[in-house]
Amino acid sequence: MAPDRFCLDTAATAENANLNPAWIDAQLAPIRNGHRLHGRNHAKIWLDHAAFGLGRSPSIRLACLFPILRPPRQMGGAIRRADLSQAVPIAARPTYVRYRIIALIFLITSINYADRATFSIAGNAASGELGLSPVQTGFILSAFAWAYVLAQIPGGALLDRFGTKKIYAGAIAIWSIFTAIQGTVGLIMGLPVVASLFVLRFLVGAAEAPSFPGNARLVAAWFPGAERGTASAIFNSAQYFSLVAFAPLMGWLVHDFGWRSVFWVMGALGLVATAMFLRFIHSPARHPAINAAELAHIEAGGGLIHMEEAGGAAGRSPTFTWVNVRQLLANRMMLGIYLGQYCINVLTYFFVTWFPIYLVKERGLNIMEAGFAAAAPALCGFAGGLVGGFASDLILRRTGSLDLARKGPLVVGMLLATLIIACVWADAEWLVVTLMAIAFFGKGIASLGWAVMADVAPKQLAGLSGGVFNMFGNMAGIVTPIVVGYIVAATGSFDLALVFVGAHCLLTIFAFTVIVGPIRRLELA
Repeated sequence: MAPDRFCLDTAATAENANLNPAWIDAQLAPIRNGHRLHGRNHAKIWLDHAAFGLGRSPSIRLACLFPILRPPRQMGGAIRRADLSQAVPIAARPTYVRYRIIALIFLITSINYADRATFSIAGNAASGELGLSPVQTGFILSAFAWAYVLAQIPGGALLDRFGTKKIYAGAIAIWSIFTAIQGTVGLIMGLPVVASLFVLRFLVGAAEAPSFPGNARLVAAWFPGAERGTASAIFNSAQYFSLVAFAPLMGWLVHDFGWRSVFWVMGALGLVATAMFLRFIHSPARHPAINAAELAHIEAGGGLIHMEEAGGAAGRSPTFTWVNVRQLLANRMMLGIYLGQYCINVLTYFFVTWFPIYLVKERGLNIMEAGFAAAAPALCGFAGGLVGGFASDLILRRTGSLDLARKGPLVVGMLLATLIIACVWADAEWLVVTLMAIAFFGKGIASLGWAVMADVAPKQLAGLSGGVFNMFGNMAGIVTPIVVGYIVAATGSFDLALVFVGAHCLLTIFAFTVIVGPIRRLELA
């Protein structure tokens, strides 16, 4: 192909499109010099009039100049002017790479939550073999959350400083290794069982700390504002899907192969997830499969497509300073969001820690029956999470009110979740499972906390603010298992524990409707 002929045709087409041919000619200099663009030797230009309009950033204009698309037809070694002038505008043919990204985040988050629930499923068999009391079991179940809470702010700061891909991938690998090691507890003589389990679950919690702030960063980078409710609901609903998919599997492993096999199988799955994350996760601006139309759509909707590049620059300027933390903690809106997330997570942590044990000890199910019974509320929670996300984004598109879009589903969902208290008076197992299913459907609808964080977090502190948010939310993981353990030990029943959980649903409504006030992005002083 003759570069001069190509540039001449391009300039003529540019003139017809009222663009600046000199500017385009300058962008084609690497082609004339024989350089490769996007790994291809041929030049590709499909002119998108809208992408070159006012309000588009230079990165979008350049992305539209060199999209990774099928090259125009060639004849006689030269690209014909007709192929350029008749090209379909890029804006009409966007890729949907962001959907693949959220699908992978969903899968990894499912494994994340399954790893948290390993001891809940294996706990009854492990307690019998290792001689653990209810109070000891409660402290072991809470060990994850102690580390998870303490590591949230450092984890968020690491994400801001070094970028999502490196920190998140390393976290998956580390927590998977410590999960697998839990299967060896009691096999080595001389090591105290309770301390060993507490330390290993503590280390799993520390390693998982960057996961949800990392998810929030990926959603903020890959999704426009009008799609963030759905995207956040999808990855957040993985907490329910993980039990739908993994609770029966883990119950079967305990029943047929012993409780230790649960930890070994889940650790191996985590290492596979690490490889998948490294292979497929990239920032929007650098992803090899995205085209200019999707990139423009994301950025026009408020997506932070250059967040990872900014994160690299932030490596020379740490975001974790007490001044930044104080600005987050001194804001009434943020404090209300933090309290609300704590209260929602009381229900979450009851489900992933004590609920399977409740079904076995209080309701008389065996471990396989408990695994399948736990899957039903989890499936409803998963459905509720999707409904809440879709409803929130639909309300936002129809009304333009961010407050109504985020708070409306939350209030409805938490009112449904209070039905968990009715299990106190239910005798039939099917009725208990039904009430739990309705409660967790409501909890799923209300799980919009991460969408709210994507709406309000300061752009410079996406990781840190997500870390603080998750730190407060997961304090429930410390409090709930221990409080429930003491209630069960003192009363011999789960009745007061269910009331304790249900009361927090009402407190969630108070936090978001009274304390938070208008939802808006926080601007740093």
